[in-house]
Amino acid sequence: MGAIVGIIIIFVMVFGGYTLAGGKMGIIIKALPFEMMMIGGSAVGAFVLSHDGGTIKHVMHDFGKIFKGGKWHKHDYVDILSLMFQLIRIGQTAPLELEQHIENPSESALFGMYPKIQGDKRACDMICDTFRNSSMNFDDPHQVEDLLEKQLDADKETAGHTSHAIQATADALPALGIVAAVLGVIKTMAAIDQPPPVLGGMIGGALVGTFLGVFLAYGFVGPFATRLQGVADHDHVFYTLIRDVLIANLHRHPPNICVEVGRQNVPRDYRPSFAEVEEKLRELKAKAA
Repeated sequence: MGAIVGIIIIFVMVFGGYTLAGGKMGIIIKALPFEMMMIGGSAVGAFVLSHDGGTIKHVMHDFGKIFKGGKWHKHDYVDILSLMFQLIRIGQTAPLELEQHIENPSESALFGMYPKIQGDKRACDMICDTFRNSSMNFDDPHQVEDLLEKQLDADKETAGHTSHAIQATADALPALGIVAAVLGVIKTMAAIDQPPPVLGGMIGGALVGTFLGVFLAYGFVGPFATRLQGVADHDHVFYTLIRDVLIANLHRHPPNICVEVGRQNVPRDYRPSFAEVEEKLRELKAKAA
């Protein structure tokens, strides 16, 4: 919703101000299709030229996040803390029972209580692999933390490819706008024998190219890249929470302490309150009793 509101504000402020200042929209509308074809088309071509198929697919897949936002929300943090609490409690009291959940999370009744998490391969692999390693005595907290940190860094870099690719396109758009404007000037110079009103319209049309390149770069494509980076950073927090809880468990803390360590490390904007988590854990304990 915020992205749509931002787009509306940009259009209203830019073109509303231009119109109120006495500007004529006719010349922009007349030149827009041709300038957009040159600038937008060359930007897409440069993007395809600069990136491999995997990055292009990644960008197309992630583009909807500009409007939808991140994958994980506040209630998902309550769910992951609840799931981790149950897994740690089972692991500390009945290790054999834990195996049936971590060996095949897609068929686990425990994971099935949280279908969104169950459907996220990255989260399930991170949780199950760490519990598996712990059962094989690879449970040095510092070694596991280092391993998880490297995994998270690699995943974060991959998630950032989309925003980097879009930002590179934004950086190129002003120059492509100048290319379109120069072509417009060449066209105008070829018609130098025309009367001043005609030449004025042709020059104005050429300048639309410069305007459009800068407008698209700083009004839309650049902010899109920034927003996608913010979404990637937001979603990354979810996996760092999993790491923090897993490491706390390797330090042999009680399940509720492990969960609290994870909760405290969630940024305040989407951190569930202590009361929310405690209420959920009480419900789980009552069901298990």
